[in-house]
Amino acid sequence: MDTKMSEFLNEFMTAWNTHDVRAVTAWYAVDCEDIDVARSRPQYGADSVRRTLVYYLRAFPDFQVILNDAVADEERAALYWTWTGTHRGTFMNIPPTGRRVTVRGSSLVTLKDGKIQRAVRIWDLAGLLRDLKLLPELTG
Repeated sequence: MDTKMSEFLNEFMTAWNTHDVRAVTAWYAVDCEDIDVARSRPQYGADSVRRTLVYYLRAFPDFQVILNDAVADEERAALYWTWTGTHRGTFMNIPPTGRRVTVRGSSLVTLKDGKIQRAVRIWDLAGLLRDLKLLPELTG
């Protein structure tokens, strides 16, 4: 992985983990496309990213993300991550449960001129719902 991408990933993860909404959104292009499997359609623009981040932080105020692995070239990075948090605010119309969650997922980010132009997040929504005791454990 080149130094520039490594620095981006380090600063980007630090911004997420310090809940620095301004620093996170500063990494996104004004006209970025943000795709999250939990949403019915893509979101566009850095302001939509800001709203999404604020939404997650209200629901999980102790939100922390660990970058487990990354593969990158100069313009794209594939990330495998785990985030944890305590469900303290409404999330997806689910009232706070006080339960601790651990969610695994991956992202593919495409950079252009040092900004995220496109981000795609695929994450374990069923695992989150199991941690909230809203889905049964898988057996068999």
